[in-house]
Amino acid sequence: MRLVKYLATAGVASRRASERLIAEGRVAVTGETVTDPARDVEDGAGVTLDGRPVHAAAERVVYVLNKPAGVVSTAHDPQGRPTVVALVRSSLRLYPVGRLDVDATGLILLTNDGALAYRLTHPSFEVAKTYSVRVDRPPVSDRAVRALRDGVRLDDGLTAPARVRRLGRDTLELTIHEGRNRQIKRMCEHVGHRVRRLQRVAFGPLTLADLPEGGHRLLTADEVDALQAAGGEGRREAGRGTRNVPPARRP
Repeated sequence: MRLVKYLATAGVASRRASERLIAEGRVAVTGETVTDPARDVEDGAGVTLDGRPVHAAAERVVYVLNKPAGVVSTAHDPQGRPTVVALVRSSLRLYPVGRLDVDATGLILLTNDGALAYRLTHPSFEVAKTYSVRVDRPPVSDRAVRALRDGVRLDDGLTAPARVRRLGRDTLELTIHEGRNRQIKRMCEHVGHRVRRLQRVAFGPLTLADLPEGGHRLLTADEVDALQAAGGEGRREAGRGTRNVPPARRP
């Protein structure tokens, strides 16, 4: 395996960022600094980053799934309901990246890369998530739209400003980068409109495109790199090990 791929699959950084780490002379193999990203290495080859050992993980995979309503966004459900993980056949242990309410639909990611999942879900990295929202009591007033854009005060504090577009009398497109429990529903209820339908249509740079409901596909390496870049890899020190996927809240 090439050194740059070894670092990426170990969860150190994206391939592009791994190339920079190598070029900066921060990576060594069996004690020798290596600046060639194409250098062949094997597991157990003694790869280090800034003197810390780097161990290869199972090859990183990321799937995008168009979640149907009635499916829970967990790996296992004690109530026996269908899960997003069960919809993707894989020999690897996958976890959902964040959550959607059981009645919500749309884009959800599944991966075996805990570090990537952390970067995509932790509020400090401000990864945008976009939703199509159908509400009751149309039309949505200019005042309500302004309130959503400015931020509304919920019982757990003031929300960050959202990007809001009207798609119709009863339909909005909202983009947020927080991940509070039932956040979209509570924001809309705060301005007087109960949510009737909620669909996530984009996560960072990734969109549903023409993926059918219940369908899934494996992301390309370039798409994974784009997600990792959206997760602000430069905001945290490179070289951290893979983290366990933290509990995520539903929008």
